[in-house]
Amino acid sequence: MNSCKNCNESINGNYCSNCGQPVILKKIDRAYVIHEIKDALFSDRGFFYTTKQLFLRPGASVRHYITEDRSRYVKPVTYLIITALIYTLASHFFNIDFLTHFEIFEIQDTPAPTMNRINRWMMDNMGYSGLITELYMAFWIRLFFRKSDYNLYEIFILLCYVSGIQLLFHSMALIPQAFIYSDSLNVSACIATIYSFWAIGQFFDGKKTKNYLKAILSFIVGSLIIVLISMIGSIVEVLIRQ
Repeated sequence: MNSCKNCNESINGNYCSNCGQPVILKKIDRAYVIHEIKDALFSDRGFFYTTKQLFLRPGASVRHYITEDRSRYVKPVTYLIITALIYTLASHFFNIDFLTHFEIFEIQDTPAPTMNRINRWMMDNMGYSGLITELYMAFWIRLFFRKSDYNLYEIFILLCYVSGIQLLFHSMALIPQAFIYSDSLNVSACIATIYSFWAIGQFFDGKKTKNYLKAILSFIVGSLIIVLISMIGSIVEVLIRQ
């Protein structure tokens, strides 16, 4: 009788009855790698399935992930990092950056170099900076929706998915922006913003108009606080350096 290499349970058959680990692992070859890629992208629990659900019914999909079934969706942090990678690759390929296009976090010589280094790091590490930003914004949304049953971390999961879809909007907008020289990035920015308010309002209760208004207000307040903190940080740094 064999013992499971994963949990040391005795095994009768081809699989462990305790954890499901196979007795003999399948050899990793070309067919195995192709199968894994197809499974990750096209299965009913892969990247495209998750993206489709988030496009069609974002709030309901995230509620379903949190309360009912977490096996059919790409995990939220993983999803955000994958979409950030897609955006980064597309941005480098077309030599267009969404942030500098709108002169957000413009990098130049100023009396506050520390703030510029922070901004540059955020631009170069959108996956990680996105996680920090979403946790910050989750705090404000939790504050505005404090009567709901969802905690800070569940709202953070919602925002990871929402940010992932926003990055896909921007990635797709880079194509016409590169070849047609249109205002597609401006359009994607508007669509991404509207989408985020729609997703958040739907998540809490899509039938109540006030939830969409609260979603908008939470983003406005959170964004203003970020701007205020940045201004204060720049002023303090300038005063220290003088």
